[in-house]
Amino acid sequence: MPGVGRTVQQGGRAKAYRPLPARARRSALAAFLAAYDRGDAFLAHELLEPAWMGTAVLPERELYQGLIKLAASDVHAVRGNPLGEAKNLRGARARLAAAAGATAHGGPDGGLDLGLLLDSIDRRLGALTSGSAPPAPLDGPVVALPRRGSAG
Repeated sequence: MPGVGRTVQQGGRAKAYRPLPARARRSALAAFLAAYDRGDAFLAHELLEPAWMGTAVLPERELYQGLIKLAASDVHAVRGNPLGEAKNLRGARARLAAAAGATAHGGPDGGLDLGLLLDSIDRRLGALTSGSAPPAPLDGPVVALPRRGSAG
């Protein structure tokens, strides 16, 4: 049974599991999205962490971890740390790609267009690699979170 012993096997490793009801996880995601959209990436990261640890559903964990890493990349961007930003973007991309793969089979997407999000992450990583990345905005996220069904 997933979560017995307060851990979940993920990626071949035991990960923290502190059960949180689905409704509370959805509320945490909504709070994350609001904080992230207004540029408060540090708070967004903190708000979503209980949801990540609160589910034993692996695709949901991947989605939440990817979003947490994306928020961490914004924190590094604002601090002017392109290496930390890129490292977290690569981690976010890997987790969100796994979530996107699961979404094709009915997994959760949090109302996000994960394909567009992955494209945005790839563009930011390319700009960081080439040295052409613009500085982080002071009033919003570095990588926007496109919602499903929204235009660009």
